[in-house]
Amino acid sequence: MNKEGLSIDMITVDEQFRSIFGHHQVLTEVRGGMHLTGRIDAMNFRLRESAPGYETDWHVAGDPTLIAVQKGTIRITLRDGTQKDFTAGDVFIAKDYLPAGEAFDSARHGHKAAVVGDQPFKAIHIKLDTNN
Repeated sequence: MNKEGLSIDMITVDEQFRSIFGHHQVLTEVRGGMHLTGRIDAMNFRLRESAPGYETDWHVAGDPTLIAVQKGTIRITLRDGTQKDFTAGDVFIAKDYLPAGEAFDSARHGHKAAVVGDQPFKAIHIKLDTNN
């Protein structure tokens, strides 16, 4: 079995706990033409649907969450104005957080999410084990 890798977009934090985009590398094995990861522990999952025009306030994910987009487009905006759109078929991990004892600063921390376009946004949110 060949060892390969898979890159997943991620929202994480820098050393000052400002939300940034990054990538998470996951090791895969090639089995009969399939690239398959090892077991990834998860706590639970939720199904999500948001109407066109839906927007959040600034927030952090807190718990690491893998988001698999089924329909529509969600735009993630960071404090520095950087944006990334995720559409049907995309997968990303939201795991920006604040350490215990640090209060959320609405002028500094977090990211925003907005449903763009005229389709509702549908996704599966899988809460990952914090050890992932």
